[in-house]
Parts: sequence; structure tokens; C-alpha cells
Amino acid sequence: MRGGSPVATGPEQVFTEDLRAVAERVRGLLEAEVPESEEELPAREAAAEQIGRAAREERAKVLGAGVRGLEKLAAGRADDIDEDEYFGVEAIVLLEGRPAILVQGQDFASQQGDWALLDGQRPGIRQSIARVGRVEVSGHAGLDWLGTGFLVSPFAVMTNRHVAAEFAHADGRGGFVFRQGMGARIDTAEELGAPAGDGSFEFDVTEVLGIHQDVDMALLRVSPASGGGGPLPSPLALAADAPPDLVGRPVYVVGYPAADGRRNEPAAMSRIFMDVYNVKRLQPGTATAFLPDEDGAGAGAGVRAGAGFTMTHDCSTLGGNSGSPVFDLADHRVLGLHFGGRFGSANYAVPLFELTDDPLLERAEVNWV
Repeated sequence: MRGGSPVATGPEQVFTEDLRAVAERVRGLLEAEVPESEEELPAREAAAEQIGRAAREERAKVLGAGVRGLEKLAAGRADDIDEDEYFGVEAIVLLEGRPAILVQGQDFASQQGDWALLDGQRPGIRQSIARVGRVEVSGHAGLDWLGTGFLVSPFAVMTNRHVAAEFAHADGRGGFVFRQGMGARIDTAEELGAPAGDGSFEFDVTEVLGIHQDVDMALLRVSPASGGGGPLPSPLALAADAPPDLVGRPVYVVGYPAADGRRNEPAAMSRIFMDVYNVKRLQPGTATAFLPDEDGAGAGAGVRAGAGFTMTHDCSTLGGNSGSPVFDLADHRVLGLHFGGRFGSANYAVPLFELTDDPLLERAEVNWV
């Protein structure tokens, strides 16, 4: 693939089924779309519906080109694929092969194709979803949320150092404090269409336990939100050892992907995703590599986890996924802490099983399993 997709893996590696079958399934979905209603709408609603129709038409056009591209790939005619078809194939890889599935009501819709297997793991995935939240801030000059965090002990949430650094700094005595006039909380219920809650899914950040100096990680003490917060759920299980077959292993990320203008053709990609960002999603994929830090997580990448090794994956993460957990789909243990990515190259995570003796994690009493 030669575009700007966040999924570095090509369609031949992403899909286990024949590419012709993928093309046929996508074509069937396009043909099955329900026609628009002929009912006359009020002016304001009619304008919104016209915009929505244009977005759907653009999406259908892009996916239709992708179907043609997949058929050419299946026939061994990769050299005949034009730019529109390449872009369409990337869109199908994102939507079908490496989807970013909306989470609503702490649950997710059943998937077709390769990811139909998520249904069999639904109870474990739902447990994971409930322990991941959006890191929200007050008092910041330009932002009201910063990234993702997840519960790793009876009282601690893990996120990235570069997320926590937006609202906390060193106090000069070996500890960390909030920046002047700022506060933070974790909201585990920021979902598309979710009504305003009673605070039962929110937790206040009461202390910065530590910002790691070598790893892109921070640990935050949390407590039930004042004025209605419920008790903290039990923490996620962090993998104390690496699976023997890590590379190629199915994984998933839970987090809050945000719009990212660095993507190629941002307007068209925006239409594909219907401009739905900043809400909780389930993002399945595979672990793609486990590399020594001195290799820079890939030749010339200049990316280091700081844990001695870097784990890479091909889940379709975007900005806002910073601080997301990377779960093993088989047992739902957290394998890694996502900290960034390069479009067309890889997404990067700190392999947490390399840090079982780390003093900061010991102080936070993380739940190693």
C-alpha cells in the first residue's frame, strides 16, 4: 500500500479470507444500503440531511473504488490499480480489516468477516472497555481532554508521560504536582450519543504518583468523583510475561481516536468516518514486531519505548489514543501502553511485561498477572 493509512499492513496480510470474498462482501453492503426517505423535512433538517447524504455518497464512491482495487489485487493486477482504487482499498482495510468500532453502552456491535470472532470474546472485552477512560482536564488554555488512561491498580490509572505533562510537572523535590489552576479526571463513558451522566463513570485524579523518566508513562492516583462518583472497578490485569507467539498475535486497543490532519486526503477520510471522533472505540489488530530499542523501532524511525524493547501493532489508532492499553485478545491482559505511531509504518507501545520490577509500577501496586 502506498497511501497515508495508519494501518501499515497491506490487505493481503490483514485479511485471512480471499480478497475476492472481501470485495464481494463490501459490494453487498453497499447494495444493501437503505434508500433515502422521500418525506419532506423542515429546512434546517433538510440541510443536515443533504450534508449527510453527500457524505454517504462520497463513502460509497470511495468503497466502490476499493472493491475494484481488491479485485485487481486478487487477480494479480496490482500494477493496474489507480490512485482512487488504492485509496479505496485503504479505506476497506480501515473499515473492515482494522476497524475502529464505536463503543456504546459499554458494548460494541457484532462485526462481519475476520472480526466476527470478537463476539466470542465479548464478556472479556466489555470488562476491558469499562476500565478505560478519557483523560479530561480543567484549566488548560486550549484543550478539555488530552488522551486515554486505564485502571491498573485499586487506586491508579496509567497514561502517557506526554499526556500527564500537560497538567503536571516536577516539584523539584522528587515528586510531581498539578500545574497552577489545573485539574484532571478520568471519564469512562465518553461515548457517541451518550446522555449527560450522573458522574458515576468519572474518577477524579487526586495525585500524580509519578511521571516516568525513561518510559512514556505516567501513573495517576484516582478516587470516585465528588458529588456522585461510584466505586472504582477492579483493575485490569497487566501481563507479567510475554506470550511466546507475540508477533502476529490478535490484539485490541480501547481509546479515544481524534481527528488528525496529517493523514493523506483528510477531507475524504473524514467523510469515511463521518467526522465521528473523540469518543470511545474498540480497535482490533495484530502485534507486528518486538524490537530492541537501539533499533529505533524500525530503521530510521527514531522511536523508542525506553523499556529496552518496543512493541509495534497495526490497530488503527489516531491522535487521542495516546495512553491506550494494548490488550491480548486471548486473555485480555494488557500487553502494552500505546504511545504513538507513524502513518504507513507502525504504531508503537511500551511492552509492560518488560517493567515488572520497575519502582514506579511497584509503588502504584499494579495488577500483574
